[in-house]
Amino acid sequence: MTAKKAAKKAATTAASTAANTAATTAARTPPQPAATGNAAPVAEPLSRKEIDALRRLDTPTVCNALEVLDPGAFASGFTSKPFFCAFPALGSMVGYACTGTIRASRPAARSADEQRDLRFTWFDYVAGLPAPRIVVLQDVDERVGYGAFWGEVQSNIHKALGCAGVVTDGSVRDIDTAAKGFQFLAGSASPSHAYVHMVEFGNRVDVHGMSVGSGDLVHADRHGAVVIPHALARGVVDAAARVARIEAVVIGACTARGFSVAKLKDAIVRSTQGSY
Repeated sequence: MTAKKAAKKAATTAASTAANTAATTAARTPPQPAATGNAAPVAEPLSRKEIDALRRLDTPTVCNALEVLDPGAFASGFTSKPFFCAFPALGSMVGYACTGTIRASRPAARSADEQRDLRFTWFDYVAGLPAPRIVVLQDVDERVGYGAFWGEVQSNIHKALGCAGVVTDGSVRDIDTAAKGFQFLAGSASPSHAYVHMVEFGNRVDVHGMSVGSGDLVHADRHGAVVIPHALARGVVDAAARVARIEAVVIGACTARGFSVAKLKDAIVRSTQGSY
């Protein structure tokens, strides 16, 4: 073999070895959470008093208020498919979104150690977001809801992490033994967890038509969920009160004695013109 051929063979072998080493290292390294792209707005979270005021509203009312504050809210930002609400008596929940994707129909590609490391990193991520928190998980399985990520154990873990509940298109289980006060708003209920595992987190997800980024402010109840833009959050309560006043004019005309179509029309005109 000539010196030139030997050098070429050595270079090829070295390149192949480097590529194999890089591939092995990548396979052994749990993926890091995707960039949220939303850190700046979360830097000024709402106060506990402001969160509590939002919690006193139901989600349809919040949607109404957002339509007053932003006409674009008529067409986006909310869920558009029905949920299974495990605990409707809990009322509304409000929190900053901890986002991620899950899968259950086949085992995780990562090793058990890698999956554990990813889970531990998830805990750090959740704890690092402003409180209160809501977990928003998208099930990316071909058969959505095949295995339940949420049950007795996960609800207790995430309640301890400061989460009010979960909004997911996936499934839940252990409803009778779930952490007290932790809400399940899910696509379905399922008896098994199957091979459920987290795929990634901190990424933008889509749950029942609602696009959510990490750190987005979410309001949810048995009707569904909506993202409250940070720039509008502090105006929602006042806007909701304005809508309630408008609605009261029309409802009052409908429930008063001596109802007539003429009185109804007058009430609608007065309400839309603000003359009440």
